[in-house]
Amino acid sequence: MRLERPSLKWKSEHIAYLKEWDEAKVNPSSFRLKKDFPYEDYLEELKEEEAGKNNRVPNSNYFLIDENNRILGAVTIRHFLSDYLRNVDGHIGAGIRPSERRKGYATFLLSEALKITDQLGIRSVLVTCNEDNIGSAAVIIKNGGVEDESFTEPHGNVVRRFWIER
Repeated sequence: MRLERPSLKWKSEHIAYLKEWDEAKVNPSSFRLKKDFPYEDYLEELKEEEAGKNNRVPNSNYFLIDENNRILGAVTIRHFLSDYLRNVDGHIGAGIRPSERRKGYATFLLSEALKITDQLGIRSVLVTCNEDNIGSAAVIIKNGGVEDESFTEPHGNVVRRFWIER
C-alpha cells in the first residue's frame, strides 16, 4: 500500500470510491466531487486549497492505494491549526472506503500520514474524531494518541481530541 497525490490518473477510481459513500459523509471533505464539475477543475481547486487559498489552512492530500491500484482511503494533512481546527478537525482528517473498513487500513493510513507530519516538522499532532466513533478513537490510540479535553460544538456534537507527540 502507498500514498499518492490526487491526479488525473485517479479520476475513474476516485469516482468509484465516492459511490460507496453517502455524499454528506465523505471524509475528508476535500475529496468530495461536485456534480457536473470537470475533474481537471476539481484538481485545480484542490491545488489552490492546498496552497491556503479560499480560507483554507495549507494542507496536503493523498489517496491510500492498494496493490491493485484501488483507492482504499484518503487523508488530508493540515500544516498548522486554526482555532477551529484546534477544536474540531485537527491536523489530520482521514476516511476509509466503506467496504474496506475494519481491515487495519485506517491504522496504516494514520501511520503514513504521521510520517508526512514529521517531514513537515509538526511535532505535536492533533487528531480528532466524534465521540461515537469508537473505531477511529482506537486507531488514533494505536498510533500513540493521548486523549485531551473533548470539545462540544454549538450543535451538540462532542469531538474527542488526541495528541500524538513525535
